[in-house]
Amino acid sequence: MFTSHYLRNALAPQSVAVVGASEKPESLGSYVFANVVAGGFKGEVYPVNPKYKRIGEHVCYPSLAALPQAPDLAVIVTPARTVPALIDDAGLGDGLGFGLTDKQTLKAKKAERVFLLGDNANVPTSKAGSVAHFQAEIVVHNLLREIAGKDAQPLADGHANCFIETGRGKAILIDFNYDIQPVPGKFPLPVIGPLSLLEETRLNHLGKLAFKPIYWNLLLAGRRIPLVGSRMSTLGKRMGVLDRRH
Repeated sequence: MFTSHYLRNALAPQSVAVVGASEKPESLGSYVFANVVAGGFKGEVYPVNPKYKRIGEHVCYPSLAALPQAPDLAVIVTPARTVPALIDDAGLGDGLGFGLTDKQTLKAKKAERVFLLGDNANVPTSKAGSVAHFQAEIVVHNLLREIAGKDAQPLADGHANCFIETGRGKAILIDFNYDIQPVPGKFPLPVIGPLSLLEETRLNHLGKLAFKPIYWNLLLAGRRIPLVGSRMSTLGKRMGVLDRRH
C-alpha cells in the first residue's frame, strides 16, 4: 500500500539529493550529508554543491538540474537567500524564485499534492501577514478534501487586510482581494464598524494595537478571528466608489 502512497517520496525515498553538502568541518551541510550516508540509506545519494567535484566517494553535482535523474527527496541546507534560485533550479518556480501556484486552489502547478501559501507562492497578493493567515485556512480545507479523495475547491480570492500607521496616533485600514481594490466602508460589521475602511482614524490605530494580543492568543492558537472570514466580504463596503473610479 505504501509504495503508491503520495508521501512515499518523502518518507521512503529511493534517491536523495543534499543541496549544500560540504566537506567543511562542522558545517550543517557536512553533518546532514554524513548522516544520510552513515545511516545506511540504500538508494542513490547526490551531493549538490558547485564548489566540489566529489565529496567522499560520491560525485558532487553543481546543481539540481545537473543530476542524472530527478531525486525523490531534496534536502536543502543552504542560506535562506539561496532558496528562491533553488526553487527555480528544481523546476518548481516561475523564474523569479516563487513557486508556480493556482491562485484559487493554492495548489502547486508542478507538483502533486503540494500546496503553497504566503511569500512562497506566485499569486498576485499583498505580502501582508493576513494573506498567509487567510490562505492557511483554505489550504487546510483543501488538504482535508484531498485526503478524503475529493477535489480541491477554488476558494482563495486573495483576501488581504492590514492597518497602515500614518502617525500622530492614527491609522488607515484597508481590506481587498484579487479583484476588488480598497474602498471606504465599515469593518468588520456593516454600518456599525467600529473600524473605518480607507479612512485615517484614531480608532483604527487602537485596532492595530489590539491586534497584538489577538495574534498571540487567537491566531497562533489556531482560533478564528470573529467576523473576519478567509474570503473577503463586500458587506459594509461602498462598492459604488469603484464605478466612479473608472
